[in-house]
Amino acid sequence: MWKYIRKNKTWQKVASWIIACLIRFLAFSVKWKMIIPPTTQYIFNSGKPIILLFWHNRILSMPAGWDVSRRITLLRSAHRDGLLIGRAISFLGYKTVAGSSNKGGAIGLRKLLKELQKGRSIGITPDGPRGPRMRMTAGAIAAARLGGAPIIPVAWNAKHRKLLGTWDRMILARPFSEGIFIYGEPIDIPKKLTDEEIEKYRINVEKKLNELCQATEDEYGHTIIEPARSNLREQRVLEK
Repeated sequence: MWKYIRKNKTWQKVASWIIACLIRFLAFSVKWKMIIPPTTQYIFNSGKPIILLFWHNRILSMPAGWDVSRRITLLRSAHRDGLLIGRAISFLGYKTVAGSSNKGGAIGLRKLLKELQKGRSIGITPDGPRGPRMRMTAGAIAAARLGGAPIIPVAWNAKHRKLLGTWDRMILARPFSEGIFIYGEPIDIPKKLTDEEIEKYRINVEKKLNELCQATEDEYGHTIIEPARSNLREQRVLEK
């Protein structure tokens, strides 16, 4: 049935609309608390474009933490499943471009840079679309370096939730629960960097994003969702 829906354009539109309704209901039935540092709030108020960074497992309730009137373009997978999610997001008032932080990254990066040039913010799940979980690729660093926009990490959690058995341990907020969004401080990435410096920034941003996630887990006493194991290259950089 799922394979048929993915291949049939009419059923894709219907499924996308249903997904959008589910996202809207789950996101807005929760009573959310927002924690935004003054420096981040200042950038929001300025209207300048930013690069919003959040893990793939927190994608479902992200619309609740972002004012759709602030123009933002989200990077989605070019795969059929990505198209389905992209259409669902469009029903919620968001724009998407095809690409990923892994395959097709160069194409996606060019599209995102054009959006930044237009004054639109961009949203990236830097471990999407297929992981490894909560491990960041360098695509967001490249976008920030070339586009001149600050990275702002964000994480959310809900008091009552369900963890799905997906590769990323997708979080599903239960309706009418309490929830929290925690935004991080803006992170500026210099334009001129060596490969080693790019890797250090990548590791640092990944660490800050995971720290925000842990803070949302601590808020409700949840068991922490652990990132996938770091690779050998990262371990060598950290040892220097």
